[in-house]
Amino acid sequence: MPVQPIRLFGDPVLRTVAEPVKDFDKELRTLVKDLADTMLDAPGVGLAAPQIGVGLRVFTYHVDDELGHLINPVLDLSDEEQDGEEGCLSFPGLTYPTRRAMQVVAKGMNMHGEPVTVEGSELLARCVQHETDHLDGILFIDRLDRTQRKLALRAIREAEWAGRPAPPVRISPHALHGRAL
Repeated sequence: MPVQPIRLFGDPVLRTVAEPVKDFDKELRTLVKDLADTMLDAPGVGLAAPQIGVGLRVFTYHVDDELGHLINPVLDLSDEEQDGEEGCLSFPGLTYPTRRAMQVVAKGMNMHGEPVTVEGSELLARCVQHETDHLDGILFIDRLDRTQRKLALRAIREAEWAGRPAPPVRISPHALHGRAL
């Protein structure tokens, strides 16, 4: 499967709430494979469909040698929190301290429409929360404290990738036709 271009900060698709998946078909399985291939090539520990320009609630992850995906996730977060460095493939080379829940129980579907539960702590919990945020149009810089956010925005303005045009959107037979709303 082909590796897809990753959308960078500034692309409107990253701020758009993704639509729930309704069709568990061959195209969805291709999307999951493309997400996994793109994530592993980057390399990254997670990648959400909006990051490759597809406005559907799908993400892949690769944490502790476990490769997986989740569709239409619903999260239950612990009250206990963790602090740690977090980055994003849509912000190449940038990491900032980000507060997240320590543990997560995520329920959703796999690419065949079967129910799946993903439970994890630390890095897996951080990854699942980060990727689910992408599905809601939320970026990790939105979770930074005021000082760190200012530093991040300055670094983004100075980054060599800042201001690049968004790659073209591929046409799809899904209800969204490959475009975010």
